[in-house]
Amino acid sequence: MNEGGGSRPGTTPTGTLVLRRAALSIRVRIRTLIVGACLVAAIVLLGVTALCVGSLVLSPGEVLAALLGQGDSRSQLVVMEWRLPRVLAAVVFGAALGASGALFQSLTRNPLGSPDVLGFDAGAVTGALVATLVLGAGQTGLTIGALVGGLATAVVVAAFGLSSGSGSIRLIVVGIGMSAMLLAINQLLIQRAELEEAMRASSWTLGSLASIGWERLVPATCVIAVLLVLAVLAARPGRMLELHNDAAAAFGVSVRPVRLALLAIGVALVAVPVAVAGPIAFVALTAPHLARQLTRVGPLAVLPAALMGSLVLLSADVAVLVAPTTSSLPVSIATLVLGGSYFIWLLINEWRHAR
Repeated sequence: MNEGGGSRPGTTPTGTLVLRRAALSIRVRIRTLIVGACLVAAIVLLGVTALCVGSLVLSPGEVLAALLGQGDSRSQLVVMEWRLPRVLAAVVFGAALGASGALFQSLTRNPLGSPDVLGFDAGAVTGALVATLVLGAGQTGLTIGALVGGLATAVVVAAFGLSSGSGSIRLIVVGIGMSAMLLAINQLLIQRAELEEAMRASSWTLGSLASIGWERLVPATCVIAVLLVLAVLAARPGRMLELHNDAAAAFGVSVRPVRLALLAIGVALVAVPVAVAGPIAFVALTAPHLARQLTRVGPLAVLPAALMGSLVLLSADVAVLVAPTTSSLPVSIATLVLGGSYFIWLLINEWRHAR
């Protein structure tokens, strides 16, 4: 530590970069920094691609001019009002889903423990549908309903899946059953609604980024930013829970409050994207796995999982933008294809290791 109180970097034999300033010391793995930088570069490249492609193809120069307010009125309208909110929504919502998946996989100590499998996103959809179709609430009520539905589902799944000290396998099975039941309830709610409301709700449940504007993106981004900061702060004591509850308690970690905090943050990170864009499947499942394979760190690596979630969702959105179709496809179509394939591979891999 230098005497002037300034910051200076150092390295350890294990490839960890240590940043020190006065009494503060931060350890960052060099591999994680490199992977994070590569992910950011890939996100920027894909973001520029998404701003260029569409019914009106623009060059990177035209996109840059529009972003700087120097392009023609048509380019500025297309880039600033139509495409940029969609790109930022993919980045922000993907980060939220990726971080949420990392939290739940750490809590359950199971690679299948994502909000998709556990039914938390289906519960958020149920809460949002009840708020809009039954109670007639607006966008704020829809967001609150999604959060309440996700939290209620988490409580039910935890109550039945973790009873009598059972392991994470039972939790996964209960989550799958709860998800199937909630999907049936969601379909029933839509079928019993008025035709116009049912069509709007059915379109929303497909999960799409096409109709997101600044008026919905800005508040959602602010909420997700706060939740991501809370997730990063809660990750340090959360990593202790991966050892064992007794071991975590021995290190001074309050097990129950930390678990409840991680659960609430994880559900909120799912509920906000669901409330704005609808359910987007498998990003929360695949992103933490891919990030872990690249960084070679434990499940609770929030920032790498968030960056990978942004890359996965943005890649899926670019895929539907360039797809040879006459109408715009919802981004959930691409995530279902990509994530479903990865989910099958993961199940086969888990089955082989269990033998």
